[in-house]
Amino acid sequence: MIEEHKKYWFILCTKARQELKVSEILNQLGIEAYTPTKIEVKSWSDRIKKVRTSLLPSMVLVKIPKNKVNKVFDVPEVKRYLFVNGVRAKVYDYEVDAMKSYLFSKFKSDGQIKIGNEINIPHLNQSGKIIKVNARKCIVRLQLLGAKMSIQLS
Repeated sequence: MIEEHKKYWFILCTKARQELKVSEILNQLGIEAYTPTKIEVKSWSDRIKKVRTSLLPSMVLVKIPKNKVNKVFDVPEVKRYLFVNGVRAKVYDYEVDAMKSYLFSKFKSDGQIKIGNEINIPHLNQSGKIIKVNARKCIVRLQLLGAKMSIQLS
């Protein structure tokens, strides 16, 4: 009985480019939702604009008890939950906290930022190999996930 009321972070799949809207509506409905975002500079033929975009395309993280998982479908832009091996994919609190703290911090370089070097990323508890370096950021390939990520240098 206690297990049913425990809240977990689940991953929702949304319609394309509707992550921020879904997150806002879910928060209004009283469901804790989180969408990691970044600011991108977009340019059109007539203007340049800073736009807030989602880091997880078509995905929103929701913290909800297992007995209320169907309440998210009150929002028409929600398509489904993400499943892994036939079970709803869970994200742990420490992973969401690490993502939040990573987004609000900068990586302190100790002079070892060169292409090919291995670095430790403390917020993610992972290491990665530097594949590209710019003036203010570098691109790292994470060893465990195999994904690429951008790190802002301070």
